[in-house]
Amino acid sequence: MNLLGYNFCPRCSGRLGLREIKDGEPERLVCEACGFIFYQGPKLVAATIFELDGGILLTQRAIEPGYGKWTFPGGFVERGERAEAAAEREALEEAGVEIEVDEIVGLYSYEDQVPVIAVFSGRVMGGEPEPLDETMAVKVFPRDGLPWSEMAFPSTEQALKDYLRKF
Repeated sequence: MNLLGYNFCPRCSGRLGLREIKDGEPERLVCEACGFIFYQGPKLVAATIFELDGGILLTQRAIEPGYGKWTFPGGFVERGERAEAAAEREALEEAGVEIEVDEIVGLYSYEDQVPVIAVFSGRVMGGEPEPLDETMAVKVFPRDGLPWSEMAFPSTEQALKDYLRKF
């Protein structure tokens, strides 16, 4: 098995091998049979920060990474799905809240971290907050009472700080 976790071509099932395609770029997975270059980009996570009852709604994670820590609802964007739609879907799936995405708070990426995180602001349109998929608790925190030492990810902390500055 190669270091990137893939052994076979998604087009013809031939064996993949690492090969330098262009000077100065990382080695790429290339099919030894058909020559298909298997480019791997980062996955996109879409999330939303929104307020309810005078505070910011956060979810406590029931899965790794970040088990037991706090973040805002978010998850991976599916192929063919708009990032805004994914953020709205994740708020409903994880916290039981129907939201409408407003504007982007920021885009967050870090070295050696696979997902890139697009964080939006949003407003509640309906639903009742409750812990659902991948969530052990849902809580509304006052703006001046956020659990900073218990945030799940660096992007959670950075996005919340950006949100508090902008909105």
